[in-house]
Amino acid sequence: MGKTGAKLSSGNVFADLGLPNPEQEMLKARLTLQIYKIVKARGLTQAQVGEILGIKQPHVSTLMRNRAGNFSIGRLMEFLTALGQDIEITVKPTRKAHGEMSVVMR
Repeated sequence: MGKTGAKLSSGNVFADLGLPNPEQEMLKARLTLQIYKIVKARGLTQAQVGEILGIKQPHVSTLMRNRAGNFSIGRLMEFLTALGQDIEITVKPTRKAHGEMSVVMR
């Protein structure tokens, strides 16, 4: 097989696109997806979600399209706790020159 010119993925689409802070963007995407899954599983309306999260409907609509918008990682975690989720943050030494962020969903 010859070269196809295809580039191998790093596993992070944000890094592959050359965007700044790719690990943070991936984390935001995963948190937003979890919010979406919880909302859909509970059959909540966007109005109900807005009440629970304390945000306006257009922002709920953005979240339901799996976009974090201007929400920070901290704010997304607050949304998850408002939806009845526990969040644990573990900080540990790395063997690499630079640490990395990840999310474990249960």
